[in-house]
Amino acid sequence: MKQFALPHQHGEKGNIEKMHRELSDVTRFGNVAEIFRQLGDLTRVRIFWLLCHREECVINIAAMMDMSSPAVSHHLKSLSDYGLLVSRRVGKEVYYKAADSEVGRLLHETVEQVMEIACPKEMVDFSASSEMLMHSIHDDLMEHMAERITIEELSRKYLLNATTLKKSFKQVYGTSIAMHMKRHRMERAANLLCDTTESIAEIARAVGYESQSRFSAAFKETYGMLPTEYRKIRDTKSVNTSKEKNFSEDGRYDVWAL
Repeated sequence: MKQFALPHQHGEKGNIEKMHRELSDVTRFGNVAEIFRQLGDLTRVRIFWLLCHREECVINIAAMMDMSSPAVSHHLKSLSDYGLLVSRRVGKEVYYKAADSEVGRLLHETVEQVMEIACPKEMVDFSASSEMLMHSIHDDLMEHMAERITIEELSRKYLLNATTLKKSFKQVYGTSIAMHMKRHRMERAANLLCDTTESIAEIARAVGYESQSRFSAAFKETYGMLPTEYRKIRDTKSVNTSKEKNFSEDGRYDVWAL
């Protein structure tokens, strides 16, 4: 058999002949191309991604996809024919999930990486409206204000593309997640400065700042003064208000009321 050689030699070394033989195996590449063709359809890649995360019946898949059951069944058959899905029957109900195979896992990982979404750590109500979902995310952030939760972490948890998440949050709350959280952090910090005797460092950590200096700078940007100045002024106003309330009926100051 005649040895294969490239017409142009550029100095690169490698087993060109072996690669040429591999490329000649059209059948193998045809199988790969067919699998990618299946996932080249928007609906099928969404169904495949969904079934990588949970096993579902046709009716539930159709509800999640906003499609009819017959239309979903058509896509399920195509994906199953190429070994990407497996099914089981329980009575009259058929349940589908992604095949637990090397190819299935690799394709799942590829889809996840391309979408910049990782497998969810907990299940999310898919039927929730976008606005309700944004409220859930908001409540989650408020509850964990001391933590610095990233957009990527929220995307993984709530099964949303990062761009969609940021856009939807701004539509509901009128500002970015970062600006929204900063405002709430500063408001809570102001309340803690007035209502507690916690140190500035403790308050900073309570609202998600490990660095006291960064917290002070953010607070000054919001309120026009440092946290220490804000607390001093509020304490002074509190004392003055208390004094105003402690005058006796004849107009004299009641020292025993302190």
